[in-house]
Amino acid sequence: MKISTDLYVIGIDFGSDSVRCLVVCAADGREMASAAVAYPRWKEGLYCDPSRNRYRQHPLDYIESLERCVRMALERCGKEVADRICGISYDTTASTPVLTDERGVPLALRPEYAENPDAMFILWKDHTAIAEADAINETAKRWEIDYTRYSGGTYSCEWTWAKVLHCLRHDPSLRPAARAWVEHCDWIGAILTGDTTPGHVVRSRCVAGHKAMWHESWGGLPSSDFLQAVDPLLVGFADLYRQTATGDTLIGGLCEEWASRLGLRSGIAVGVGAIDCHVGAVGAGIVPGTLVKVVGTSTCDILIADPKHVDGKVVRGICGQVDGSVLPGYVGFEAGQAAFGDLYAWFRRLMAWPLRRIAQGDPELEERILGELTAEAERLPLTAEDPVALDWHNGRRTPDADPRARGAIEALTLATSAPGIFKALVEATAFGSRAINERMLEEGISIDTIIAIGGIARKSRFVMQTLSDVIGVPIRVLVSDQACALGAALFATVAAGIYPSVAAAQQAMCPGFSDEYRPDPERHAVYDKLYARYLRLGAAR
Repeated sequence: MKISTDLYVIGIDFGSDSVRCLVVCAADGREMASAAVAYPRWKEGLYCDPSRNRYRQHPLDYIESLERCVRMALERCGKEVADRICGISYDTTASTPVLTDERGVPLALRPEYAENPDAMFILWKDHTAIAEADAINETAKRWEIDYTRYSGGTYSCEWTWAKVLHCLRHDPSLRPAARAWVEHCDWIGAILTGDTTPGHVVRSRCVAGHKAMWHESWGGLPSSDFLQAVDPLLVGFADLYRQTATGDTLIGGLCEEWASRLGLRSGIAVGVGAIDCHVGAVGAGIVPGTLVKVVGTSTCDILIADPKHVDGKVVRGICGQVDGSVLPGYVGFEAGQAAFGDLYAWFRRLMAWPLRRIAQGDPELEERILGELTAEAERLPLTAEDPVALDWHNGRRTPDADPRARGAIEALTLATSAPGIFKALVEATAFGSRAINERMLEEGISIDTIIAIGGIARKSRFVMQTLSDVIGVPIRVLVSDQACALGAALFATVAAGIYPSVAAAQQAMCPGFSDEYRPDPERHAVYDKLYARYLRLGAAR
């Protein structure tokens, strides 16, 4: 189908540290302008306590950064393009929920809770709710309906109900005002269309299914009886919503207030939001049989399959399978690793300690550490006797979630060098990726090819080649570094009625690939032996 070349849409990507805005030509996916703005309070480290794994973000960070970011992008693309924008959609991290009052206002936007971290959005990587997740899992295993069935069989401390319960338990002062909760992506759609009333908010199928135990087979969210058995504090939230919407759905028109704040025309289409990695998979052109791997500080693995092929199968130990969570009409599967690039950053900090404390080294010198380690690690021989590490320094997300799991390194000798340890850590992250793939294959979900997106995919040839050699599958790297924002823009075109389906938008707008990594058969054979040791080491922990 032929689309006018003077129609444009906006994709918004709310990441962990900043928000990005991408203005895209709807006809061919050309990137007309982009901008990024860091969250100011988050940048200062406010409301967070890494020693307790507490990571909170103030709703004002999202509001203020969104406004600045969109205006910057519109200024860069010019008035002629800005006046022809006809839709906007977005993705966010998840699960990133917040408690709200009866009007749907996040409690941190009320004066009495303005500086209270428990009244703010609870970022995806916050791990303060381990005890609450334990309570949910214990209750689910003895309940007549296992509400964790489509969440991989284990409910995570990173997800909605555990986080909401933790805040209610931890700070009783919130209870009188807390009347609902909302995920970050659902709240953005609500404010853009001008109605945050909890009963009116359009809820994302993606977030609800993967993070809040929503499923059509049991009528939506878990029952009131189940939530009461977990903790009576949750009872009032059982009937928050029943219906959800896929990412191609139109919520409504951009309201006058936010049209004025963003510099856009009122009434343009606002689509339903979804989780960043799922939306990034759409921007990467995901189809059945393709695994899209978001490779950054952590990883997120996304697959889709025809419901007829799934045929009632439930994949164990992943982050959920939800009909329509990625593409409408397909079952979406999510898995991932709790630490990937974060593991390399940890080792860099370890290596840099004497530079900072003894030599008072130059920060630029510290930044060179990973580059030097990589260069030397690439030159090291590969043998079946090399050190092997576990990549669980931040717990294990999948397969089989365990936030208490910890990392390890075996087979160290007095001859083991720093590059040798770094090589083992890179291989450990690749082994963790292979474990996820093998779980999917064991459960009958096919993987024919892998597409990688994210910072590490574009920056580290060593990591990506190791990943291909370990897994034994070719890996293509998307040429765009804005896959998530582009995926949001694709959804915006469908919400605006420009394309009849997401598949049609993908065919017209998805970019190509910058690199392809193919596995080396000889190295793959050695990695088979090292991977077997990785599995044995993990089983012994």
